[in-house]
Amino acid sequence: MPAVIIVSLIDILAILLIFVIVTTTFKRDQPEVVIKLPDSSTATAAPNPADPAVLSISADEKLFLDGKKVELADLKTALMEMLTVTPNRPLALNADTKAPFGLIIKVLDVLKEAGVKNLPAFTEARGS
Repeated sequence: MPAVIIVSLIDILAILLIFVIVTTTFKRDQPEVVIKLPDSSTATAAPNPADPAVLSISADEKLFLDGKKVELADLKTALMEMLTVTPNRPLALNADTKAPFGLIIKVLDVLKEAGVKNLPAFTEARGS
């Protein structure tokens, strides 16, 4: 009667499992908004907080909070809801270089009204 040698099958399974684990990429979902960040020659790299909520301002005056589109009039409400769910979650501002400065000031006013403090801004590091 023929027999199946299971020991060699376990070796093959282990090799396939290692191959799958090594070749798999683990990527975090990125919002579908394209933002050209400004360059900075004097900015220093700050420690990256764990999973910050990102408020993005695109060049065509659209606001995105964690990848979800939000209107300026509804931004304060969305921020208050986010802060009640996760009160210690950091928030970071990500604005396109072509975003209108007036809109950025309005967003900063809304952030101040919502009680957001110590807001970091993202910039592109200049290449050496």
